[in-house]
Amino acid sequence: MKISGSIYSDKNRSLKETILDLEAHQVDLLHVDCNDDLSVFDDIAQIREWCDMPIDLHIITETPEKYFDLLRKHPVEYVTFQYEQLKEKLEIPADIKGEKGLALITPTPVSAFDDYASYDFVLFMATIPGQSGGVFDPENFRKIREFKKKYPNKNVHVDGGVNGEVSFILRNMGVHSSVSGSFLFKGASVGHALMDLTKRAIQSQFKIRDFMIPLEECPVVQCETITFKRVLEAIDQGKLGFTIIEKNNQFDGIISNADVRKAMIKNFEDIAGLEVTEMINHDPITIDAEANVDDMLNLVRKQSFPVMYLPVINANNKTEGIVTFVNLIKGEI
Repeated sequence: MKISGSIYSDKNRSLKETILDLEAHQVDLLHVDCNDDLSVFDDIAQIREWCDMPIDLHIITETPEKYFDLLRKHPVEYVTFQYEQLKEKLEIPADIKGEKGLALITPTPVSAFDDYASYDFVLFMATIPGQSGGVFDPENFRKIREFKKKYPNKNVHVDGGVNGEVSFILRNMGVHSSVSGSFLFKGASVGHALMDLTKRAIQSQFKIRDFMIPLEECPVVQCETITFKRVLEAIDQGKLGFTIIEKNNQFDGIISNADVRKAMIKNFEDIAGLEVTEMINHDPITIDAEANVDDMLNLVRKQSFPVMYLPVINANNKTEGIVTFVNLIKGEI
C-alpha cells in the first residue's frame, strides 16, 4: 500500500523542508489538499522544482472547470474531486493527464461512484474533509468491501484517521493508497511514523467484526444439501479458495482447494464414489468476532503453517464471517 504524505499537515516547518523530508524518507506520494484555492498550484509549481515525487491532488470545489487549465499547465499524477460539492456530473476533459478519482465522505453511498465508473479510483474520506487528526470511522471498512466487490478493477484510496493500526487493516483489505497527515508529523520523526504505518506487528483495539467479510458475503454450503458440485461452485464464486460448511445453521467446518485436492488423490481410483463430506475440515483455526487485531496476529503466529484465512465464529458456534490474508500477502511480495 502506498503512503501519501499530506503536505499541509506539517505546521512547524516551511513547505520546502516538509517536502524534502518526505522525499528523503521515500514516502510514495505527496498529498495536496485544495479547498477551492487556486494558489495551491503555485505550491505545485514549487514542488516540481524541488523534487519529482508523484503528486496526489484532492480538489474540493463547486466549480471544477476553473481548475482545468491549471491542471493542463501543472499536470499531476492523481487528481480527485470531492463528490458532495459538485452541482452536476463532472466531465473532466480527456486532455487532462493523470489518474482520475472521486472522493466520497462516509455518509455518501458507494453507488455515487456509478456515474464515474470510467474513473481510476475512489477516495474514501474516513474523517471530516479538511480535518487533521480525526478518528477513522470503521463504517469505511464496510464501504471498502462493497466497492471492491462492485468494482474489482478499480483502486481504493483512503484519507483520514490512518494510524498504524488502521494502516494494517487497510493493507489487509487491499487498499492501494492511504493518506497520512498529522500522524506523520506529530511523532519523533517522519521515519518513526512510517515504520508504524508499514510494520507487520501492530496492536489494535479495532474488533474483528469491524473489518471481517460478513457471513452474507461469504461462500457457504449447508451440510443438509451438500454436493460436490455445490462445493466447487461455492469455492469458485467466493474467490477465497475455500467455502464454509454449516450444519443446522451452525459452523461445521470448511472445505478448501487443498481439501478437495487431497480427497481426490486419496480416492483417485473411485472418484465417482467420493463422499464430499470426507473433505470437510471440522477443526480449522478460527477466531471470535470480539477479538482484536493483536489477538488475531498472536493466534496466527502460534501456528506451524501459513494461515490464509480465518473463519469468524462466536461463542454459540455461529458463523459470523471470514478474515482473509490474501491482500496482505500480495502487498508483501
